Amino acid sequence: MRMPTEIPEATRVEIEAAAFRRLVKHFQERTDVQNLDVMNLAGFCRNCLSKWYRQAANEHGLEMTDPDARQAIYGMSYEEWKAKYQKEAPPAEAPPKPADQ
Repeated sequence: MRMPTEIPEATRVEIEAAAFRRLVKHFQERTDVQNLDVMNLAGFCRNCLSKWYRQAANEHGLEMTDPDARQAIYGMSYEEWKAKYQKEAPPAEAPPKPADQ
């Protein structure tokens, strides 16, 4: 991807990391937004993000489990988040799983 302004590689990585951290913080703060809503609108959710996080860690030689990755994205265990914030969705609203998960 070519940017209109050339950004040094190290700076670009720092900018992308800052944007990622902001996205994670936003998801952690917006517990009123259900994963199902995000999945239906954007095609990904917190769980997708945690899987991508785990995969990236593994690609860099770090062993990370799904629960550890979810903890990093949710800011708490997945079970705790579900108990506190997840609402039951009608079966008709359940989105199909993307092929890349």
